[in-house]
Amino acid sequence: MKNMQVLVVDDEWNMRNLLRIYLTKHGFKVTEAKNGNEAVKLFNQLSFDLIILDIMMPDLDGWEVCKKIREQKETPILMLSARNETKDKVKGLQIGGDDYLVKPFEPEELIARVFALLRRASVLESTNMKKMIIHQDMCINPEGRQVLVKTEPIEFTPKEFDLLQKLAEQPGRVYNREMLLESIWGPDYLGDIRTVDTHVKNIREKVKKAGLSYNPIQTVWGVGYKFQGKEDGK
Repeated sequence: MKNMQVLVVDDEWNMRNLLRIYLTKHGFKVTEAKNGNEAVKLFNQLSFDLIILDIMMPDLDGWEVCKKIREQKETPILMLSARNETKDKVKGLQIGGDDYLVKPFEPEELIARVFALLRRASVLESTNMKKMIIHQDMCINPEGRQVLVKTEPIEFTPKEFDLLQKLAEQPGRVYNREMLLESIWGPDYLGDIRTVDTHVKNIREKVKKAGLSYNPIQTVWGVGYKFQGKEDGK
């Protein structure tokens, strides 16, 4: 499986390190550039799925780096800056930036924006990341073990995540409780079969609280559960 390649450009080591830690945690492969000239050189040598670009850098600043990139490719660019004036945000978007995030920021927001940019650019669908599951307002990243609803991350327990992933991998397929129990909890599990129902209930409550307007896990009475979208669900 091909990891998504992200170029992080910032003249501050602390910021590059923070971005590398969080991006790597979510399954991305990170290349770092400590200035604009190095960023342009790396961009010309390697292929990236997304660029996180600081604006205020000595010598070649982010504005100029963005212009040089746009002369060649439409690679998604998330611009970072401590400058929060509207005119700066507008300038960033006008010269080719796809999104603009003001420092300081919450790492979770940055990760959510990264996934949103990749979705809009159809990068996720055009790579070999076959395990990435995108279904309407929900994005499931098995490698990073993360679920986003409308770009907002949701925290699941390990078994809740595994159960949701199992169902979402084959939308419309009906699984009975025994199949799910054996697949997620293992063939030697001796607990109550109704633990599946409890975990499904928890998943439904969490995605609803996150703003999902439909129930992604449907009950098939007398059989089990299936994953489906709002056009089929109720």
